[in-house]
Amino acid sequence: MVSLIQSNYDGFASGILVPQTGIALPNRASGFTLELGHPNRIAPAKRPFHLIIPSFLRWDDGTFGPMGVMGAPMPPQVPRQMAVNRVDHHFNPQTALDAPRWRFLRRNSVLLERGAAPELLPGLTPRVHQVAIADSSHFGKGQIILQKQGIFLAACEPRSDGLALGC
Repeated sequence: MVSLIQSNYDGFASGILVPQTGIALPNRASGFTLELGHPNRIAPAKRPFHLIIPSFLRWDDGTFGPMGVMGAPMPPQVPRQMAVNRVDHHFNPQTALDAPRWRFLRRNSVLLERGAAPELLPGLTPRVHQVAIADSSHFGKGQIILQKQGIFLAACEPRSDGLALGC
């Protein structure tokens, strides 16, 4: 199995197509810089912040498989939410992807996806979180494939135009 993220980042990526294929070359490195002192400066032995984070999930019961998320700052946030949905709530892959999400913005600002449990808001407000409700376009797009004992379970986001399909 391979965990792969195809993300063009901005619009039609670099605008350069590989001849004879129609494949657009990505422009994900546009977040890096050569500016001295900048946290995302490219330099030897340095790891600039980047949001392409293909992952593998593995549970004690032998279930394993790739998952990935693209979209804004969600790749480091959604895998944790999906793992909580799988482990704590015992959701299957599709239900784990379908569940409403939260998104950390900065400092104490949090977005909740429309449809999140209403009891979350009163629980966050006393902790001095600034909470806003947003539509699903702010919460990334993911896919997951899990294998257990030779059986594959695949799921695709309702927030994207993808499809989970077995052959």
